[in-house]
Amino acid sequence: MKIHTLLLSTGAALLAVSGARAADAVVVAEPEPAEYVKICDVYGAGYFYIPGTETCLRIGGYIRYDAGLGDRGTFDGARTNDVLTGKQQNTWNKNTRFTLKTWTGQETELGTLKTYTETRFNFGNDNSNADARNRGISLNFAWIQLGGLRVGKDESAYDTFSGYAGNVIQDTLVPYGEFDTNLISYTFDAGNGFSAIVSLEQGSGSYNTFVKDGTGAWVPGIVDNTIDSYAPNVVVGAKYTQGWGGITGVVAYNPSWEEWAGKVRLDVNATDQISLFIMGGYGTDDHAARSFYKPWGGNWAFWGGGSYKFNEKTTFNTQVSYDEQKNLGVAANVAYQMVPGFTVTAEVDYLNEGKRGDADWLGSWTTTDKKSSVGGILRFQRDF
Repeated sequence: MKIHTLLLSTGAALLAVSGARAADAVVVAEPEPAEYVKICDVYGAGYFYIPGTETCLRIGGYIRYDAGLGDRGTFDGARTNDVLTGKQQNTWNKNTRFTLKTWTGQETELGTLKTYTETRFNFGNDNSNADARNRGISLNFAWIQLGGLRVGKDESAYDTFSGYAGNVIQDTLVPYGEFDTNLISYTFDAGNGFSAIVSLEQGSGSYNTFVKDGTGAWVPGIVDNTIDSYAPNVVVGAKYTQGWGGITGVVAYNPSWEEWAGKVRLDVNATDQISLFIMGGYGTDDHAARSFYKPWGGNWAFWGGGSYKFNEKTTFNTQVSYDEQKNLGVAANVAYQMVPGFTVTAEVDYLNEGKRGDADWLGSWTTTDKKSSVGGILRFQRDF
């Protein structure tokens, strides 16, 4: 009897101990509260709050595939040599691009604080070199804006404030301005359709063109488009827009070369389907045939064109451009949105070059009075 009682007591004790240990093993910690991304709809679709901040961020971009053919003068075709015979011949001009964009916005006591960046990655060949390869990375935009004040890498206000020359791919057959620059600009918006801008710019790049030597004679030379002192390039502009369209004027001065140029533009929304524009430019060439703000030939040039929207998916775009040196450019395309975010564009381009008055390279220049070029390009683009 005592043995039986002892065994029962020992078993009960063991069960109690094992039960206590089992209870300790299954203690579950409280779950951490999840922090979900919060949508920010203050600045439009696609923005979200960066966790732990009051800054709204949007990430986007596009992937693009271009296939061009034809003459190099239109920027569409490319030239290469036959690998067996060595004979020069035409070939495709193809490029694939990935573009990454970011936007940020935040409300402050001094106004809206914004940033914008755009970085492009390219693979393909071009009209001067037929070898397809990675063609580098370019920083196209990286600016900060607080209210109307903007600083950083941008495209010149001489072009962005007046607007690009139409909705065609090759809109610079007759060029209307250079683009890349560091700048400090201020835009005033009256809120009634009137706005004005002042921009201090650095410029970029260079031209092989004609310059005047010490005797006043035109000789082949290089125009450096980056400022050569503490004096910046200066751009000022004014704009008035309403439902019918708008009118814009910009003037730019380059203190390095003591040259100035200006453009006036008229936009008209003729109907819900038709939009038209015409833009004229005039610039000096006292010291350089072409410069950052007057890249066209001669003193004057004009650009005109428009868009016709057949329906929600299909748009026809065209542009005609001409300058004093008789350079004539014509471009036309049809853009078709297959599905939202994916557009296919087919374009035909024509360039009739007059007497260019430009150096192809230092010490040599083109004297041909007329040279016609025809090309085409097919573009596939997925925006996101």
